[in-house]
Amino acid sequence: MKSSPFSLESYFTYADSDSDAKSPPVDTVNHDIHFHPGIGADGTETSTPRTVIYDLKGGFGSLRKINALYEMQEDVEGGSMPRGLWDGNVVVHKQDAIRQSAYQQSLDTGVPPTAPLSTESVRYWSDFNRVYYHPRSIIQLNDFELNSILLPFERWEVGEELFASLDKEHDILDRDFRLWAEECDQLQGIQMLTGADDAWGGFAAKYVERLRDEFGKGAIWVWGIEEGGKAQRDKQLLRTINAARSMHDISAQSSMYIPISDPPIQLPAYVCMDRSSQWHTAGLLSIALESVTLQPRLRADNGRSLMLNDFEAALNVNGNQRIARLECSLMDPKVLAEQRRERGIKEASTADQRMPVTGPGTGTSKSLGEESGGLQVAKDASLGHLDIDFFAGHAGQTAATMIPSGQRTRVAKKSHVFGHTESFRGDFERGRREDGEEAGFARKRRRIARLPLVESYYSSLQYPLLDSFPKIFSEWSKHTESVAVHSSLSTTSKVAERVKGLQRVVGRMVGLDEREALSNGLWEIGEAYEDGWNSGSDSDDDF
Repeated sequence: MKSSPFSLESYFTYADSDSDAKSPPVDTVNHDIHFHPGIGADGTETSTPRTVIYDLKGGFGSLRKINALYEMQEDVEGGSMPRGLWDGNVVVHKQDAIRQSAYQQSLDTGVPPTAPLSTESVRYWSDFNRVYYHPRSIIQLNDFELNSILLPFERWEVGEELFASLDKEHDILDRDFRLWAEECDQLQGIQMLTGADDAWGGFAAKYVERLRDEFGKGAIWVWGIEEGGKAQRDKQLLRTINAARSMHDISAQSSMYIPISDPPIQLPAYVCMDRSSQWHTAGLLSIALESVTLQPRLRADNGRSLMLNDFEAALNVNGNQRIARLECSLMDPKVLAEQRRERGIKEASTADQRMPVTGPGTGTSKSLGEESGGLQVAKDASLGHLDIDFFAGHAGQTAATMIPSGQRTRVAKKSHVFGHTESFRGDFERGRREDGEEAGFARKRRRIARLPLVESYYSSLQYPLLDSFPKIFSEWSKHTESVAVHSSLSTTSKVAERVKGLQRVVGRMVGLDEREALSNGLWEIGEAYEDGWNSGSDSDDDF
């Protein structure tokens, strides 16, 4: 880990001092879950992420495989080249290294950055990276070059073929992954972030298949990132077909698949970002992704900590709903605290317990008497709209544009929710939580009534805005070092709408040799999100 004060230590918490003991209790993250403790080349203790990163040639930018933590080992191991059977002269040709950005140079020297990061200075994701990686984490695939015009890494089957060739030569899991898994005391699951609408989708599909063979029924979550920007018609069609293949193949092997539009099609007014900047879009996505998965990383004060399997139980209601929708909303912590203070004053000034109460951080109200058979109906404030929807990706829109106007079907207005988990980070008003047998009975009652299964989790730990985070928010973000986040994952009937759009494109554009299998597989996926509810009902929308 970098030793400068502007490092990833901002995420680490220390509460050993007496002054900390007098402070209000703050949730702490168990960093051993995502970070691997080790010993650096100079004998100091280190913490590096438990991760394996694959990228194309040139994709890592200035990031070195052997960094400052391990460079002494590099000198020892790489000081002399093995000669083998050749005893002649050896000429080594090295490509010029990519120069570090000024921001990275300031981190290495431990001084404050002389100039903030900008879209012009950020060329690669490593330009805004703030952490050292273990050498085993960095794996460059030299078969393809980043942004190559002659040999683009775009077609789904190209990724399949690349994985097959590498796995045949090296056994990728043994070479790259197994040691990481064996070092875990309790492996609760595996998370994978991958492109889903290019060749990375094919690579990831084969990788997940091998992981499933090796790790059986363990939790495997895949976040499939799709390009949310516009492209030429031919390229857009290729992306859509790739996305359909990823959804079909990856969701069959993973325990949860979350397709993500990066960036989202629509953004709230307080988000002002450059959609063409991967630095900007990655910053927004990191807030939602890290927040919605925060709970399994928190230390358990009492009893068992949450696991990825607990989230799956709440989302995969019928056993075949493994595709989820990611959403989030952000708030200024000062505004949120003021709203909660005003609500407290208002509630304290009245004795009428039937007074409508405000839902967590939404600013809307719900009536305590709004119940059906003792069950709170699906119009909970917690099931209200969040203003950043990462699920509304390009594929559904592309599906509509690729179908002749006479064959297009009207988009369904109603959306049914099957399972819903939400995470609140900040000073949100906490709802009542059922535990033990009470929670089990409540789940059964909601299943019988065909109401959404809802799990809400709260943490006082806000999302920190480091100096490497892009300035993509309105004026309020300039005077705060963190943001309050309300994020959610849900399984809804919107999945069926999207899958049907992909199926229509596949039926017209994919070759005969795989059209039937892919189309039928997508149809089966969509059916899982229609069974058990009546889309023609006259009742109000769940969402």
